[in-house]
Amino acid sequence: MMKSLIAAALATSFVLPAFAEDKKQNLPTTEERAGNRQEVSRSAAGSALTGKVKTALASDAGLRTMTDINVDSADGVVTLKGKVDSADKKKKAGEIAKKVDGVKSVKNELRVEKKS
Repeated sequence: MMKSLIAAALATSFVLPAFAEDKKQNLPTTEERAGNRQEVSRSAAGSALTGKVKTALASDAGLRTMTDINVDSADGVVTLKGKVDSADKKKKAGEIAKKVDGVKSVKNELRVEKKS
């Protein structure tokens, strides 16, 4: 019985350090963690900006019913996609988006499609 316990203890003493060493190699580096934090921060800022633009568009009386406008943003660049029923609404949506604090530029990719 004692020999079994000693053998188990010795085997564990060799296996655990190797297992711990394996785990260390899979951990992200300081640079990778910093990059991950920056990416999360950028993503959160983009989501916040997208929300502000959507709110501004929804608050406008002429665009309130426009549910076919999709808004995406990254690094202050807002992209508007979807359909509107007039060139005036397309232009107005772009102008509203440009006025939102934090927007650097707007890519207005809205399509004008007359309702039938």
